Amino acid sequence: MDTYHTLNDVLVNLFRDIMDIEQKAIVSQEFKDITSNDIHVIEAIGLSEPKNMSTIAKKLSVTVGTLTIAMNSLVKKGYVLRERGQEDRRVVYISLSEKGRRAYEHHSRFHQEMINGVISALEPDEINALVKALEKLNQWFRTFQPKE
Repeated sequence: MDTYHTLNDVLVNLFRDIMDIEQKAIVSQEFKDITSNDIHVIEAIGLSEPKNMSTIAKKLSVTVGTLTIAMNSLVKKGYVLRERGQEDRRVVYISLSEKGRRAYEHHSRFHQEMINGVISALEPDEINALVKALEKLNQWFRTFQPKE
């Protein structure tokens, strides 16, 4: 197989496989009602101070309208809390409930296992090369503008 087809195959399959494995890893008896999209919203909210919707939407590269749909579901499922601002009641602050915090930690453990598994399969020079290549790949994807 030539370089183009090899890279295409690896990137497409790697993305799909990571998403599939992540979905299977986050679903447990406690978190059987959660989706990959939900967990990424939970991750964007994080464990620190409450965030407004715009901040979370920007972090996820989605519109506030799109985020609102996901947020409604997460509030209903008990993962997220909404609170009005004390100074400006129009501002809504989002934070994780206790259940949301447990889901965040559960997902974080999956990522830790994934990274530890990758690192354990590689030699130190391979790890350095992989990090360097992935940083460049990440930069390219973040600046990529599809042709219309």
